Amino acid sequence: MTPAAHTISRRRIRIGIDTGGTFTDVVALDEDTGDLITTKTPSTPSDPADGFMNGVAKVLGLMGCTGADVSAVVHGTTVATNQLLEDKIDRLGFITTEGYEFILEIARQAVPDGYGNSYFWVKPERIVPVDRVRTLGGRMDYQGNEVRPFDEAGARETARWFRDQGINTLGVCLLHAYANPAHEQRMRGILREEHPDAVVSISSEVLREYREYERSMTTLVDAAVKPRVARYVGGIKERLDGSVGGDEDRSRRIPFAIMKSNGGILSAEGVVHQPITTVLSGPAAGALGAALIGQTAGFNKILTCDGGGTSTDVSVVLDGEPTLTTEGTVGRFPSKIPMIDVVTVGAGGGSIAWISPEGTLKVGPRSAGADPGPLCYGKGGTEPTITDAHVLLGRIPPHLLGGEIPLDVAAARQGLSKLADDLGLTLEQCATGILEISAWNQANALRQITVKRGLDVRDFVMATFGGSGSLLLCRLIDILGLAGVIVPRDPGNVSAFGLLTVDVRCDYVQTAVCRHTELDHDRLADIFAELTARAAEALDKEDFARAEQRYARTADLRYFGQAFEVRVPVPDGPPDAALADAVAEAFHDAHRQLYGYDFRGDPSQTVEWVNLRVTGIGPIRRPALRELPEGDGDVSRALSGVRPVCFDAADGYVDATVYRRAALAPGDVVQGPTIIEEFGSTIPVHPGFTARIDAHGNVLVTRHEQKGA
Repeated sequence: MTPAAHTISRRRIRIGIDTGGTFTDVVALDEDTGDLITTKTPSTPSDPADGFMNGVAKVLGLMGCTGADVSAVVHGTTVATNQLLEDKIDRLGFITTEGYEFILEIARQAVPDGYGNSYFWVKPERIVPVDRVRTLGGRMDYQGNEVRPFDEAGARETARWFRDQGINTLGVCLLHAYANPAHEQRMRGILREEHPDAVVSISSEVLREYREYERSMTTLVDAAVKPRVARYVGGIKERLDGSVGGDEDRSRRIPFAIMKSNGGILSAEGVVHQPITTVLSGPAAGALGAALIGQTAGFNKILTCDGGGTSTDVSVVLDGEPTLTTEGTVGRFPSKIPMIDVVTVGAGGGSIAWISPEGTLKVGPRSAGADPGPLCYGKGGTEPTITDAHVLLGRIPPHLLGGEIPLDVAAARQGLSKLADDLGLTLEQCATGILEISAWNQANALRQITVKRGLDVRDFVMATFGGSGSLLLCRLIDILGLAGVIVPRDPGNVSAFGLLTVDVRCDYVQTAVCRHTELDHDRLADIFAELTARAAEALDKEDFARAEQRYARTADLRYFGQAFEVRVPVPDGPPDAALADAVAEAFHDAHRQLYGYDFRGDPSQTVEWVNLRVTGIGPIRRPALRELPEGDGDVSRALSGVRPVCFDAADGYVDATVYRRAALAPGDVVQGPTIIEEFGSTIPVHPGFTARIDAHGNVLVTRHEQKGA
């Protein structure tokens, strides 16, 4: 027998797994054939890693594969997000420059929801109370020059104090460390010597950008989530290698990457050192998946609406790219890192309907989650939810996941009846009222990312996905005046699909404040070169050859005297006067779009450069979205029945045709009232609306054209 006969033939399966509040979504790509397989499994809130491994085993079983065939796994995790949202922050210590011990207490003068809220707003507790803040002698100026030498003795005393107090998680943010990190690096070295058990984050590695409060908070958030993220990611990595490595080669290690908030991925080893980059891991993946699907379908302006069990996440996609921001927050914690601009509202399938002290109906943000879940889950839920309203009105079937999870309609009816009686409403008025409030909550979030950013919401097509994302699409078309809504195939798995479409991305920033008229182009070139070198080094560690690597440059500019900046792209090429002028022109254009005015040509107003940024990109092979064979136009092949559905309390129940989405083909058209059902999602098409199937199997829902309009 020749040696070749002993060669094991393996398939190459890349898996994307997104862990949500209710379900863990899984998509697997056969890299040799391009075939995609999707599935779901219930999430396990007590230990999300269990749901993760269940999902891997389930999708491999569907494909007839073993762990030996897995080439890579990419994961969207909510571990850091949930820790911050639930405010589960362990004891933290903070080390800062002498004289700045109250920087967290002072914070910013802004009051949430405007100054009309000043009488009612209570300042939240600081992430680190004053008694756990220690200051350090020594100081840099804003150009990185040492004004006072580093206090070596004081640093050792500080390290020993935290060690003796049993405080093992520390953030270090020294004044102007973005310009010169030498003092911070020395402080970390002393902590390693004097307090080796400490988990330490230093601001010059987390956020090399000015504004001391934001830099301090971002560094402390990074430190706060680092232990939990490290345990979670390390635990999954160990289980993957042990359970999925394959019997033939137990020494094999499966490449495991985590989705970052900026729309890229990073190896598990790298994420452990940058845990704050994962705070919007899951929502970012959904936005990217929807961006690729929408662009393939021919739409350049897309709103994404990701409806889950706990919340709904919305974002904007322009020309195939989700918009980014560095002004994000998670819970009460500002996190000034590059992240996809996602707005979250507590309007998911498990959001609870309740009566306020004033006697009015409210929906969310509290959620029944996956356990115990809505009343209709029959797992001990005690309060009615959005899902209960949908199942009562017939808009979703009395089961989920193709029958895997039966729903108890009687339990939903009982809970909603009590709520309706307390409100003095009929059962249908109560249920439709819950859904109407939820639709307006989502609409307000969509306006927040469009109208408030100078965009006309009516120019956009919305992509809905997630298990509950498509349930209110007809109302959102009417409320917002949308051009239409596209529902991808397997909408409940778009976030997991998005994990297979993203590149490796590394972001680097350097503050370099200078007026445009005084710009030193050589210094500009040097900073961009340094940032590019750091990005290249990071991509080298991710095993990307230099020839594969790409770099994107941006800059934050403002008018002199303004407090905040506008980010604009910096074209390739040497940063000479002509390129700098082009960037300034782009800033004028962006400022006008955002705020309705600019000072172009006004000699009294000077443009000021603030931050320079470089993003290193390691491209991956994206799955191809195939066109499907054209249908014959006869939709009866997909008809599965008729059931009474209530779309409006005033009209009561009407007979709605029910179609199996898997049997609908490109070119098919169905008219509302109808219900389109599939494994992980349901699309209610209201009276007056039309649903068309496009070449890729997406469902495009629009309002009927008005005659004479």
